[in-house]
Amino acid sequence: MVETLERALRDRSAEGEAAGVLVGTVLNDDAAEFVEHWCVQVGTRAVLGSPLLGLAGLCLGHTARRFGHLSDEARALAESLAARAEADPSDVDGRALDDYDDVRSFLHLW
Repeated sequence: MVETLERALRDRSAEGEAAGVLVGTVLNDDAAEFVEHWCVQVGTRAVLGSPLLGLAGLCLGHTARRFGHLSDEARALAESLAARAEADPSDVDGRALDDYDDVRSFLHLW
């Protein structure tokens, strides 16, 4: 899993495989800190316009739902990705916007 994500962060041709791996990890791994760590890694290291950016936002929403907690860094990243998606959908796709609402809802940040 780590190798696949690291490869995708270096080589965009591996993004499709990495997307499946990240989603599977978020939905099935019970180690909240590990899951959050990789959402943050992907969300901060993927290149502009990568579909992994919107996916990282989506995954942070699912992480908040599953575990009921995100670090300050992860919450700030979810907010940043949503703002970027709103400003320029070619940079970060709209999944980041939708799932920032999930972050706020599941963490009671309204």
